[in-house]
Amino acid sequence: MMKIGKGKKLLLLGILLVVIDQAIKVLVKVNLPLGGGFHVMGNWFRILFIENEGMAFGMKFGGAVGKFLLSFFRICLFGFLCWWITKLARRGTSRGEEGANPVPTGVLVGLTLITAGALGNILDSLFYGQLFTASGPDTLASFGGTYAPLMFGKVVDMFYFPLIDTTWPTWMPWIGGTPLRFFEPVFNFADSCVTVGAIYLILFQWRFFAKEE
Repeated sequence: MMKIGKGKKLLLLGILLVVIDQAIKVLVKVNLPLGGGFHVMGNWFRILFIENEGMAFGMKFGGAVGKFLLSFFRICLFGFLCWWITKLARRGTSRGEEGANPVPTGVLVGLTLITAGALGNILDSLFYGQLFTASGPDTLASFGGTYAPLMFGKVVDMFYFPLIDTTWPTWMPWIGGTPLRFFEPVFNFADSCVTVGAIYLILFQWRFFAKEE
């Protein structure tokens, strides 16, 4: 039986994550109006379709120029991560190059998660504006339309976890009576890959990066 190399396993993992991300986004985009959604588990886990103009978790970044720069930065970051993962994978996980630290498999998996997440949102920005009609509160998007130039497509977000949805006590100064929501940002599967990969590397693989020159 043919043995699959480490690099191919990482590539297959990355492709699988991107396919899952894009499948979820397309299903949401063509089946829900903008702002539409449904409850998955009670009131604390919902599918809520919004479109993100800029950064992860619904944050924005400097209008049209910022959007272009953000898309360009994502592409550069994706290229760098692909180069870095390839370099680390060739080094090995037990016996590395002379003078180099062995690379834990967890480091490669964590970086692959971040890379796949970056690519998932890059595809939205690059191509969605050229592949879909515009979504609206009363309009479903469809394939075969155009709503934005290349690199100016909107990122699809859908996961909403309002674990706490209440108001601050009225006796509290300044904020009393105002809404209290946690966790309020809406995000997508690609954002989750980036976040999980980054947190995992910080918490469990920091020793490897501390030893790197």
